[in-house]
Amino acid sequence: MQHLTSAIGGSKGCKPLPSKGATVLTSLKLPSRLGTLAFAVAASLFGMTAQATDITGAGSSFVYPVISKWSAAYAEKTGNHINYQSIGSGGGIAQIKAGTVDFGASDMPLKAEDLTKFGLGQFPDVIGGIVPAFNVAGVAPGALVLDGPTLGDIYLGKITTWNDPAITKLNPGMHLPSSKIFVVHRSDGSGTTFNFTDYLSKVSADWKSKVGEGTAVQWPTGIGGKGNEGVSAYIKQIPNSIGYVEYAYAKQNKLGYAKMKNAAGSVVEPTIASFQAAADTADWKNAQDFNLLMTNAPGAEAWPITATSWVIMYKTPKSAGNTKVSFDFFKYAYEQGQDAARSLDYVPLPASLVQQIEAYWASQYKK
Repeated sequence: MQHLTSAIGGSKGCKPLPSKGATVLTSLKLPSRLGTLAFAVAASLFGMTAQATDITGAGSSFVYPVISKWSAAYAEKTGNHINYQSIGSGGGIAQIKAGTVDFGASDMPLKAEDLTKFGLGQFPDVIGGIVPAFNVAGVAPGALVLDGPTLGDIYLGKITTWNDPAITKLNPGMHLPSSKIFVVHRSDGSGTTFNFTDYLSKVSADWKSKVGEGTAVQWPTGIGGKGNEGVSAYIKQIPNSIGYVEYAYAKQNKLGYAKMKNAAGSVVEPTIASFQAAADTADWKNAQDFNLLMTNAPGAEAWPITATSWVIMYKTPKSAGNTKVSFDFFKYAYEQGQDAARSLDYVPLPASLVQQIEAYWASQYKK
């Protein structure tokens, strides 16, 4: 069987997509499995296929943990195989545009002109949270409080020590070291970076004018890690470091993570409930091609760096059989993968949005 490759706790890079039939190893540590994870994806959208089909996908590391778990469960039902590589949203977009994979995954939605130019459609698969993760001795996960402007100043290199007055003001009574803050960011084209920098651009005029948003930006300070995996590994290894990762990576690597002061001025923890509160503000019905961001969402309970991941596929399939199997995999994820998503602190899509997605499939994609 083919296997998924990536390591939630320490990968420093990604290999090129293997050819069909190749064997790829994984060291992802998730609650439902140990060791390597074999993938299988089965059944077309319109009925079971008679012959096994190899499906390839690539992109977002943000969504990798839940795709892993969905695929592991789905493998028990089928002989079809899926190989998804966690290479970052930028890589996923490049590979789907090049036609080298059956689907791409990105935490940054493509603009209408890009979708039209390449004959692509996109739809969300899950919602999750991006958290500031840190490694500071004596500071427990969820104990530290940060806000957007302070986080922006850390990444601008304006705040350089953990006991800076801006941080201690948010954490009265907490002993914070005078140690230099070691900043970690992404080195690859990243949808996680896109959402993180979009958030900072909304809460820090200085960040917006000097750096801005994007899947890759000119970082004023810090060191880059490849994927959520690489950033997590650096944070775990380097004392007094801070980075940003999807919440499942922080939990699985036992990293410290910060609470955040949100747009309403409330201090909130990263939880399914706070991600859901942000998701509840989304107006999907009026979002063309599901192009919608949830950063800095209003509401007292909303987590401020909540994000969606999108699946990107050709509207006219390169391989009709592979496209049908891909649709059926995501249909399975929507209908039977909700508990798996929640177990990793993602927010499953609501039934009304799933219906909207299935209508989009019917109207936008050729079968």
